[in-house]
Amino acid sequence: MNIALILKGMAMGIAEAIPGVSGGTIAFITGIYERLLRAIGAILGTKVAGTFRREGFKPAWREADGGFLLQLGGGMVIGLGIAVVAITALLRDFPTVVWGFFFGLIISSAIYVGRQIKGWGPATVAVLVGGAVVAYMLTTINPLGGSASPLLVFLSGSIAISALILPGVSGSFILVLLGMYTVVFGAVRGLAEGQDGALLIVACFAAGCLVGLALFSKLLTWTFRTYPNRTFALLTGFMIGSLNKLWPWRNAITTRVNSGGEEVPVLEANVLPAQYLGGEPYVVAVLVAVVVGLAVVFMLEASATQKVQEGADAGAGDIT
Repeated sequence: MNIALILKGMAMGIAEAIPGVSGGTIAFITGIYERLLRAIGAILGTKVAGTFRREGFKPAWREADGGFLLQLGGGMVIGLGIAVVAITALLRDFPTVVWGFFFGLIISSAIYVGRQIKGWGPATVAVLVGGAVVAYMLTTINPLGGSASPLLVFLSGSIAISALILPGVSGSFILVLLGMYTVVFGAVRGLAEGQDGALLIVACFAAGCLVGLALFSKLLTWTFRTYPNRTFALLTGFMIGSLNKLWPWRNAITTRVNSGGEEVPVLEANVLPAQYLGGEPYVVAVLVAVVVGLAVVFMLEASATQKVQEGADAGAGDIT
């Protein structure tokens, strides 16, 4: 059992439960992003099925990197559970502090991903700026009206699932923008209550997720292999643009009723602490949280670098 991998999955699960924060970002900064893309592409493609037909279960399991996906997925489930219990409570009682932590986390993540760019040119800069503009616009547009049409639910699933593997974009936020948040989560709740039509909505959404995941993982794998610098620039831009959604002090402009019957903000305006209307701004605590968020990524980066160096030194020792 790989405890470190399970912990990384837990971090991804927690991130996926927070609007504005992507599990893909956590996967990237913890060094498992490209492996995750390869595993998803393999299991949703033809390689695993072909290996299973020719050689049986065990070779197909290795081809799919099943142990990796199982432990990571288990950690994500645990993380989601923790998020439901703990993070949502903290967001209710100390929202500015929690958002401050994630603000610092995404800043340092953007710096980390930007460092992976090995060569800068006009095209790379343009892609970075374009990614930042697109992500920023996503945080400001008005949500669309929701619909229970099977086709629209399917398309929503295929689009929203991209957030699982795309750093800087939140799946729950995409559903809000598409107006499908209450439709999908209401159907999930209705499924447990035996409501008519809930199963069809959930099934269409799940099918869309599978199709979107298969297509998007292959696309990202290809872009990483073919245009690595531009891909890193695009992801960096997405993270920079998404910071607008993570600013700690925000006043609600429009609201919606979530699946639990609570009124929550949809569009918000970023303000200074003195103009914050959501309660105590906790300025000092927010600043500390930002610093902690910054430090987390840099410590992860330093730890990963140290492990790589130790591996290189061990290899050199074996040769000598």
